[in-house]
Amino acid sequence: MWDERYGQPGYFFGTEPNAFLAAHADLMSPGMRVLSVADGEGRNGVWMAERGLEVTAIDASAVAIEKSKRLAAERGVSLAHVHADIATWEWPSSAFDGVVAIFVQFANPTLRAELFEAMKRTLLPGGILLLQGYRPEQIGYGTGGPPDPDHLYTRSLLEAAFSDFEIIHLAEHDSEIHEGKGHSGLSALIDLVARKPA
Repeated sequence: MWDERYGQPGYFFGTEPNAFLAAHADLMSPGMRVLSVADGEGRNGVWMAERGLEVTAIDASAVAIEKSKRLAAERGVSLAHVHADIATWEWPSSAFDGVVAIFVQFANPTLRAELFEAMKRTLLPGGILLLQGYRPEQIGYGTGGPPDPDHLYTRSLLEAAFSDFEIIHLAEHDSEIHEGKGHSGLSALIDLVARKPA
């Protein structure tokens, strides 16, 4: 499915970074090692590389990774690409200063819990997690994301999943987003910034 989606002309989610990620650029400094989870065609990973971060971008789609490499070359930056399914990937322990997970919402509740634990484990002490997703209200908007409410995030779900982290920012909001053909229009969003204990 993802190869087919990313095989269309152009960039399915556009080439500009996610607005939530860009708004928190102050949390990322040159030289930081960052993992971009399900980075797709590279809009977020390439943007971070442009800011001097050492980016590892993981995605299950070979088609998306090739497009990410082209975008990086056009922008004059490089990042490490990992072609793997994040559900079965061997997540390294204490390897990254930051983890970015933008709309990683293809996981059912069981897999999601495993992925959240993997994201926490792969962060170094003091590392930062930046996560944005859709809330269940998004289904009514129909402007992107999965149609299954079990795949969406709520405040209580994220508070429980990251109760062992310092939650720096957790906000629910309805906002207009325009990210290529994939995400466009009024959207029910939830943002999380959390820090792993040092």
